[in-house]
Amino acid sequence: MGKLHLGLAMWANSDWRGSLLAPHGGNAGMLAEYAAVFDAVEGNTTFYSGAPRAETVAAWAQQAPSHFRFCFKLPAELTHRRRLVDIEAELAAFIEALAPLHDRLGPLMIQLPRDFGGQELPRLAALLEAWPADLPAAVEGRHPDFFHKGEAERAFNRLLISHGMERVMLDVRPLFATPAGEEPGLLKAQGEKPRVPLHVISTASSPLVRFIGHFDAAINRQHFAPWAERLALWIKQGKTPFLFVHTPDNREAPALARDLYAEVARRVPLAPLAAFPGEQQVSLF
Repeated sequence: MGKLHLGLAMWANSDWRGSLLAPHGGNAGMLAEYAAVFDAVEGNTTFYSGAPRAETVAAWAQQAPSHFRFCFKLPAELTHRRRLVDIEAELAAFIEALAPLHDRLGPLMIQLPRDFGGQELPRLAALLEAWPADLPAAVEGRHPDFFHKGEAERAFNRLLISHGMERVMLDVRPLFATPAGEEPGLLKAQGEKPRVPLHVISTASSPLVRFIGHFDAAINRQHFAPWAERLALWIKQGKTPFLFVHTPDNREAPALARDLYAEVARRVPLAPLAAFPGEQQVSLF
């Protein structure tokens, strides 16, 4: 049976109470509830806040099952403010902070700034040369240089292939399929996400897709249909993809992720998802 790691942009969202999460409960148990259904998560908090505290990591390690994968983002301090320059000590401290989760770390995501182009690839090359051999990583380029199919993009892809690291595939086509109009959630999401082309390429063994959905289910189905085929193909080839699902305000992200997983499962055998804890009905009769 194939394997597709499925997750969302976060595990703690009070809007999911009564659906993904049980109707009542505290924040402390959200990760365990989330991990009862999904087996991966984007670790966006580290991008903004840096390395988590030791007691926080210990709590995560206690709640997350052995098959769960955390895909944390490198802190923006290292990628955006320092632009990968002279970050060796801070990177080592960040990785050390996550050490209690070593067996549950999926690819750490290196999100490059939007103005980090081909001329700065030597900085990325130096980082990947020093990267721990046993720690997977995926790199998200956002500069136009990496989407023009020119020498910069070829050099970018070669660099990732040579180090066995994935190129993050960010699919924002559903999000930008319609004008935002007066819809505040769509307007905010379109303002935050980069409108970059989609280049579908797996440069290692764990393709990583970030699918940014729309409020319109038909738009999501239309844009995901080719992904379902591609993910199934990768699984048949022995790869282990990661699929992270977003919606504009992320309220509907769990339901959309479940639907998309089912589309892939129609094409290749996958383990069934567990029922959402908040949707389970308890009866006395």
